[in-house]
Amino acid sequence: MIKFTLACDEGHEFEAWFSSSDAYDEQRTEGLVACAACGSVAVDKALMTPMIASPDRARQEVAREAIMQSWREWSKKVASQAEHVGPQFAEEARKIHYGEVEERAIVGEASFGDMRELGEEGICVIPLAPDPSKTGH
Repeated sequence: MIKFTLACDEGHEFEAWFSSSDAYDEQRTEGLVACAACGSVAVDKALMTPMIASPDRARQEVAREAIMQSWREWSKKVASQAEHVGPQFAEEARKIHYGEVEERAIVGEASFGDMRELGEEGICVIPLAPDPSKTGH
């Protein structure tokens, strides 16, 4: 995993982890990398300083990995109890929200733009950790 410091066109800086530099480039090109503060997808790598190992950093890394593992386990549990609707996630979420179909838990794929639009309509969506067996990471 590689940690990049990123900056959006509004000047916000944030950190993000990617499996490789190519993975960052691919996700950025597809509009999947967005500013954590404002949602802008106009994001570039910011100037980064080298990381020097320290006991505090090692503890932080252990804590970060424990949090990520918990998130992956929670995501897997949620996904196992929901209907997978694939790329029709946004459409199906709207149908459920507006009472056009029976209410149920769903999981699927949605772009950042779809997720933003759903939020603007008052439809709560929560990103889940990707399934490593499907992503290879």
